[in-house]
Amino acid sequence: MAIYTKEEARQVMEKALSFSTADACVVTMNGSESGNIRYARNTVSTAGHRSNQTLVVQSSYGKKSGVATIDEFDDVSLEKVVRRAEELAKLSPENPEFMEPLGPQTYEESKTYSEATANITPEYRAKVASSSIEPASQQDVTAAGFLNDSIGFNAMLNSRGLFAYNKSTSANFTVTMRTNDGTGSGWVTRDYNDVSKFDGAEASKIAIDKAILSREAKAIEPGKYTVILEPAASIGLLQNMFGAFNARTADEGRSFMSKEGGGTKLGEKIVDERINVWSDPQHPDVPTSTWDGSGQPLKKMKWIENGVVKNLSYSRYWAKEKGVDPVPFPSNGIMEGGDASLEDLIKSTRKGILVTRLWYIRNVDPQTLLYTGLTRDGTFYIENGKIKHPVKNFRFNESPIIMLNNLETLGKQVRINGNLIPYMKIRDFTFTSLSDAV
Repeated sequence: MAIYTKEEARQVMEKALSFSTADACVVTMNGSESGNIRYARNTVSTAGHRSNQTLVVQSSYGKKSGVATIDEFDDVSLEKVVRRAEELAKLSPENPEFMEPLGPQTYEESKTYSEATANITPEYRAKVASSSIEPASQQDVTAAGFLNDSIGFNAMLNSRGLFAYNKSTSANFTVTMRTNDGTGSGWVTRDYNDVSKFDGAEASKIAIDKAILSREAKAIEPGKYTVILEPAASIGLLQNMFGAFNARTADEGRSFMSKEGGGTKLGEKIVDERINVWSDPQHPDVPTSTWDGSGQPLKKMKWIENGVVKNLSYSRYWAKEKGVDPVPFPSNGIMEGGDASLEDLIKSTRKGILVTRLWYIRNVDPQTLLYTGLTRDGTFYIENGKIKHPVKNFRFNESPIIMLNNLETLGKQVRINGNLIPYMKIRDFTFTSLSDAV
């Protein structure tokens, strides 16, 4: 087993640390047990189990550091990896941004572990695959999906007395449904720490229904449209925006958060006042570890409040340079939603487009956060509060900042890729050309 308890992990890392002769030493350790099932063409193609464990040593002499990794934890191997890290450190140039390891910290207990997920069996995975394949084959649709579940731990110990440990579970599912005539496609993704919240049959039905509904899509002219973005459509743009909340890139004039002439947009209103974004490792729907890779404690943090930038993230080095306290990067993104369901948003739309998913997103201009990409797996024209017909996919050029300034309605939140993102209705979303891809 690659899963070590808190005490077992500590004993291994203390043994490794006992071999250190460096000025500073940081030992990190992680392990995971995971299982998966994959299916395509309405048939299971592979199923498997993986077990991994790793120990990493970073040794430092002054500002010179070396790193070595090993997956064997006997005493001889532990001493060997420490000596290798020290050897590399002595050969390395000085790092001008080196930071001494943190001392002991206090962490809140995380909520990332679920017994139900840890106990998933091969039979459960087969049942999930069956809940996709059987209804698809009965409706002239072909299913292709993947379920991966895991239990894992992360731990850290350093020469200044810091110790951190976290155990977590996850279950991730994606499925694509294609109609057998090749003209319709539907897609769904689900991710949870607690698999008891997951319903494979429900997710698969959504993808099947979209595939059937999207057959024989019609071409309409590109342009600016009112759009309803499902969370899987907006998350790619929003995650790029979350990444811009970086004090260093803003201070150095390299990001959207940079102001002309110097300074940052901290304290400025950048989006609609209904937009509130925060991170919270203790949120019950999207829990994360309560410490980051450097050992800093993670707490609830506001990033946008009523459309105003409230905080930027500061690495320990950049915080020291600027004379402020470090602000760790967020471990999740939570955007406040409203009460409207997807059906409510459709009913309230006179003319618009429903977008299931955006993909192949690429950066066009980091200063304006302008991105381009394509719709995929179910794009539909709405007229007088109803889905009228499927439409061919579009290429878009859009910025999440412009998008969030053109907000019409916030819908209910949905977990997507470890974040909580609402359905949104946006006006004047820019589609630039058509795509023949289904």
